[in-house]
Amino acid sequence: MSAWIRQFHRWLAIAFTATVVANFVAMAFGEPPAWVVYAPLPPLLLLMASGLYMFVLPYAAGRRDRQ
Repeated sequence: MSAWIRQFHRWLAIAFTATVVANFVAMAFGEPPAWVVYAPLPPLLLLMASGLYMFVLPYAAGRRDRQ
């Protein structure tokens, strides 16, 4: 499961970067539509969730080993 989350996090980072680049490209041509402006938010929220999971994982494993 942890390896799957890590791989998912990597692909989300690529998707987030692509949406941010698309946002800047759209801004170069004028005022972008709202959906372009808010497109980076869903990958960002998923990145936050998977990143927090990976951050807490070693602490949870350490706690399990001590018990």
